[in-house]
Amino acid sequence: MKIENLTRELLAAIGEDPKRQGLKKTPRRVEASYQYLTSGYKKKASAILNGAIFDEKYDDMVLVKNIDLFSLCEHHLLPFYGKCHVAYIPNGKIIGLSKIPRIVDMFARRLQVQERLTNQIAHCLKETLAPLGVAVVIEALHLCMAMRGVEKQNSICVTSAMLGAFRSDRATRSESMNLVNRK
Repeated sequence: MKIENLTRELLAAIGEDPKRQGLKKTPRRVEASYQYLTSGYKKKASAILNGAIFDEKYDDMVLVKNIDLFSLCEHHLLPFYGKCHVAYIPNGKIIGLSKIPRIVDMFARRLQVQERLTNQIAHCLKETLAPLGVAVVIEALHLCMAMRGVEKQNSICVTSAMLGAFRSDRATRSESMNLVNRK
């Protein structure tokens, strides 16, 4: 209810009439929207994983790429969106593949900066699986850059976090980047 009331105040402050027909339900919609877009604060990795970690003697790279990503820039409360690519090298344990996008969503559905988001995903997998390495690459378009400020609509920000073998072994890092870039 608080976000709903604040939204009414915001509408009035920008010169709109919150009682206008098209805006009457907007405060309620905005509250529901923000509850969903920030739902990652209420989630924990352990609940998302729900036991979907399995013993497996597999020690080659696992890559889930092109995971759709939507988040909110903490500086302007505007969206940024793009693709996330996550790779890891198991060390006796693998994770259910659907859990990787769920982890991405958990961290993305918080107020974020892309750099922190990239690291949070990588470190969560590192702590959860104790793999030989983790690599996370995010490519995103930030509406705070595209529709205001410098107004550069085609600028894509790319961030990466490389842990373990992906940081220490140039060939492993190169293999992961080649797989990410493969069509």
